[in-house]
Amino acid sequence: MKRPASTKSNTKFTYFDDGAVLFRMRLVVSILTNRPIVIRNIRHNDLEAPGLSPREINFLRLLDQMTNGSQLEINTAGTQLRFQPGLLTGGIIEHDCSNSRNEESPHHVGWLVQGILPLAPFGKEALQVTFTNCVTDGLEHQDPSIDYWKKHMPILYQQFGIGIPDPNDFLADSPPAIHIRQRGGAPRGGGQVELYCPIVTELQSIDWTDPGLIKRVRGTVVSTQLISSSTAARAAYAAKGVFHRLLPDVWIHTDAHTIKQHKCGPSPAVSILLTAESTTGVMLSAEACLGDQKQQREAPEELGQRAACALLEEIRRGGCIDTDLQATALLLMCLTPQDVSRVRVGTLSQYTIHCLRLYKELLGIEFKVQPDMDTKTVMLSCLGVGYRNNAKAST
Repeated sequence: MKRPASTKSNTKFTYFDDGAVLFRMRLVVSILTNRPIVIRNIRHNDLEAPGLSPREINFLRLLDQMTNGSQLEINTAGTQLRFQPGLLTGGIIEHDCSNSRNEESPHHVGWLVQGILPLAPFGKEALQVTFTNCVTDGLEHQDPSIDYWKKHMPILYQQFGIGIPDPNDFLADSPPAIHIRQRGGAPRGGGQVELYCPIVTELQSIDWTDPGLIKRVRGTVVSTQLISSSTAARAAYAAKGVFHRLLPDVWIHTDAHTIKQHKCGPSPAVSILLTAESTTGVMLSAEACLGDQKQQREAPEELGQRAACALLEEIRRGGCIDTDLQATALLLMCLTPQDVSRVRVGTLSQYTIHCLRLYKELLGIEFKVQPDMDTKTVMLSCLGVGYRNNAKAST
């Protein structure tokens, strides 16, 4: 990933001249800060598909549904986007993930969910989004699947005080949750996912620094439209064989879907999500899937072993959050009250490093980075901007 270029600011717009780098994060921070932006040179050197990609256009449509008053201007070639943010409204939304250029290749819902997570708690009403005709699997080493966010979204939100149940308040909102109503594998999709997130007035500071010791491993192997029903079981058995050398408490179950029994999409797919739980409640996850034609030739045993090795790598890196959660967690830390928030992470990804530069430029938040040579981890701390949801405070 190339390093984001320097920006130019004037009294109205902030200009980014390096194309679609950090596309979602720039739009999200623009909405949170109510700061208009202009993104230029979006794939201007790509002769086959210049300009905005179909999934980026789909993400813009989702943001338009979540806000009131947002203004979008895209030039004829699609290489420049002028975005003026509106007010977050939330509410009940139904979003179609179909591809505008190829209806038989819909978008991955995990990529869309990851983009809107920092915005979901700050609307005027609780956010309820139904994603239809989507791909529920992830893109390995690129975008987490919806199963990943179903596991980690409630945990992340509760750390910041979102959706914590109050036993004395019978009218309290339901906790944040993701429900997968119908599976849909790549490339033809056909899945349906529901996301719910309550609103808050402000976040709470966090001190997430004790990773603890790994005590157990849990996982799920999901298969859709596979000819052999034993494929998921073979992948789970291979993954368990790796972990049983290290600890006894390992449980990986299978979840097979067919069109007749579970109303899944028409494309065959198999994916595996593994999660390691520690003694302090920290969860680190890794996943693997048969995403492209080259990977579809591998045996289920190889898929299970590959997922197990990926989780062991996340455990080796350490920290309280895994690699895919870093950028989102650090952005929420920027929005906390004007108090110190701390989190321990493993190796910082290049995407996270670029996001830290973006947060410093648009939010004015600079993180203090302290490497811990004993645990080979990194301690990140910052002072929040004290962001408040004025729409909720006035109702």
